[in-house]
Amino acid sequence: MHRRTIAILAAAVIAGAVTGLVIWLSQPSYDDIADNCVAALKERADGDKAKPKACDGLTDDDYDALLMSHIMGDLGWLDDEGRFDKNRMLEDTLNND
Repeated sequence: MHRRTIAILAAAVIAGAVTGLVIWLSQPSYDDIADNCVAALKERADGDKAKPKACDGLTDDDYDALLMSHIMGDLGWLDDEGRFDKNRMLEDTLNND
């Protein structure tokens, strides 16, 4: 009886560990969350200021950085490689006078 109890407990612990591992491995990576957030920001309706659900799981700093990059891209302030181009920003500012 004692061996049967130990075997049942061991099987339950192993099954729990395997289940936990499968659940953990099926979660999206942080990079996947960031990629999904970028896509959600691009699909967001004009004027919508709410944080998309796809961005849940990002730190506030990372979400703010992605949001600013998205806004700067919409304004045309990024070069072809996605880097901030201050000359484009200045041209935009001078053209709005």
